[in-house]
Amino acid sequence: MELGNIVQFLENRAILVTGATGFLAKIFTEKILRVQPNVKKLYLLLRAADSKSALQRFNSEIIAKDLFRVLKEKCGTDLNTLIAQKITVVAGDITSDNLGVKDLNLVEEMWREVDVVVNLAATTNFDERYDVSLGINTMGAKHVLNFAKRCAKLKVLLHVSTAYVSGEKEGLMLETPYNMGETLNGTSGLDVEVEKKFLEEKLKELRADNNSEQSITSAMKDLGIQRARKFGWPNTYVFTKAMGEMLLGHLKGNTPLVIVRPTIITSTFKEPFPGWVEGVRTIDSLAVGYAKGRITCFLGDPRTIVDAIPADMVVNAMMVAMMAHANQPSEMTIYQVGSSLSNPLHYSSLQNYGLNYFSKHPWIDKAGNPVKVGKITVLRTMSSFRRYLAIRYLLPLKGLQIVNVALCQYFGGLYHDLHRKIKFVNRMIELYGPYLFFKGIYDDLNTEKLRRAARECDPENLFYFDPKSINWEDYFMNTHIPGVVKYVFK
Repeated sequence: MELGNIVQFLENRAILVTGATGFLAKIFTEKILRVQPNVKKLYLLLRAADSKSALQRFNSEIIAKDLFRVLKEKCGTDLNTLIAQKITVVAGDITSDNLGVKDLNLVEEMWREVDVVVNLAATTNFDERYDVSLGINTMGAKHVLNFAKRCAKLKVLLHVSTAYVSGEKEGLMLETPYNMGETLNGTSGLDVEVEKKFLEEKLKELRADNNSEQSITSAMKDLGIQRARKFGWPNTYVFTKAMGEMLLGHLKGNTPLVIVRPTIITSTFKEPFPGWVEGVRTIDSLAVGYAKGRITCFLGDPRTIVDAIPADMVVNAMMVAMMAHANQPSEMTIYQVGSSLSNPLHYSSLQNYGLNYFSKHPWIDKAGNPVKVGKITVLRTMSSFRRYLAIRYLLPLKGLQIVNVALCQYFGGLYHDLHRKIKFVNRMIELYGPYLFFKGIYDDLNTEKLRRAARECDPENLFYFDPKSINWEDYFMNTHIPGVVKYVFK
């Protein structure tokens, strides 16, 4: 694989980015504006009813973020001019044909001008409604492909998926595509169109029976989990992302297509500055709960490998892959961007980093008092967790129920609050449990080849994405956890 200069490749390119308000999309946009201000145009598509509300979202949810402070310092008063010249904010929705863009002149302009399409639009909620997740993660991928096919100058379509489409199997997860109808457990009968019609009929039934929106939402969430589990996937998110990949592979034709599958994405490692993060990401929910004293036990095998990768490394891999596959309408190539093979991180290390950090820098609660943290109980099996839950919560709940009946519902509020919390914990374990004992490792042979090729054409290492360069203890203690405290803790 021979690559040219990546910065030069970005020069005078017109790039369409879907899901522009997302975490990775913001980092992608900032990087291009910072390293290649001579990009021709960035079309940033985000969900909005019209161009005015789209522009409001761009200003408040993208450019106002601290992420752009380095770019603001670099450009000074010229930043507004750069944005006006280089960015076109597009109101749309990838669940619709033509990406939901109502301005037909703008649609024609993009078909005429766009060189590169980057699909970052997704719902990453494990517990999403099935209709919502299928609409965005599966059918949305198809709509983006159809739009890309209409772009006269298209050099490459880059689709961002997730490494977890491989499920929770043991062993080495390869960088291989999914064929239409392929399932993780060998169950036959998976058909994307059938799934779409099935859920549409289910929705009609629910509405015909005059169910409340809350009931419909709950039923759609349960349906997503049921359909995912039927075919071997652990949750709705990865199931619908896998079906999106199937559609792309099946319908791509001669379209140059590359799929990037990141693992668990964490805060920026280096650029535009270390530690920028947004939203509570998968492993950060544990850090938040632990620091605030809400987590008293930990479920999972301490030897389990957590496959984490900083967000800026994912974005750099995307940019190098874009260039590597421009004008190559051959087989679809998949890049898994993670760390488990070359620089594994263990759950036990994460626990130690959290204990050490929050012992030195305790969270201050609303009353102004530091929250003391200590070593927590580690439950290594699901059966030990269920015993713990029974002794610690279910028995007291049963006792409270009896007392509540005897005292004419005097403790009704307390009983229902505890019952709701236990139900919530069980739902979280149902969703995240498969990953807490996960014994898979993600192969990154394709990604390693891409890294080697990038070293030849990127002597300044502007587009670094080698996880071997990460010292996990230093990164978590001095970059990631401080970043989570600064940008995520409320």
